[in-house]
Amino acid sequence: MRVTGLAVPLAVVTAYYVLMGFGIWALVVFAPDFAPLLPMGGIDVSFLTTSTFEEVVSESLVNVATSNMVTLAMAILASVLLMIPVTWVYILTHGRKNIEASMVQTIIALPIVVSGIAMVVQNSVALAFSLAGIVAAVRFRFALRRPSHGLFIFLAIGVGLAAGVSALEVGMVVSIGFVYAMMILWKLDYGDHLNGPLMSLFVGQDRE
Repeated sequence: MRVTGLAVPLAVVTAYYVLMGFGIWALVVFAPDFAPLLPMGGIDVSFLTTSTFEEVVSESLVNVATSNMVTLAMAILASVLLMIPVTWVYILTHGRKNIEASMVQTIIALPIVVSGIAMVVQNSVALAFSLAGIVAAVRFRFALRRPSHGLFIFLAIGVGLAAGVSALEVGMVVSIGFVYAMMILWKLDYGDHLNGPLMSLFVGQDRE
């Protein structure tokens, strides 16, 4: 188990999420005119609707159908705010020698791009397939040094996509769950050794 205590990081992250939640609540209560512009609530349409896939795509998500630059700006800001604690976890779990500045910057910047792309293509299947074709033609080549880097990249894409399709609440839940899970796994050194009663049940009593 790690020697470094986890109480302070957990307290800081928890306080951050509480302040962020309070900010959203204050915005809804004291600025009700901006509440409909929040990139939230769109996921309810896709889960509760009985329409076909084609109808859902054509109708898109109701909260974004009338979106404007304010909605996009709020989606981008929210996605960046959600990724800041993720960068803290990346720095905490990888150590000073293994930290890559480009990776930290990518974790924050990637949701901005994904949010904008999601808002552009969500109302058009043709645009979505065109974008996929362009990406396939460019064929980005990016080698990840560690498998864990892929988790952070996927999380950044997921949060940006959730914000872009007006389902920020999903991005918040995923981000919070990821942050706490990564800190606990890092603290416990889970999978790094085979000691303990639980691991011995799987690998045998004679393994260390």
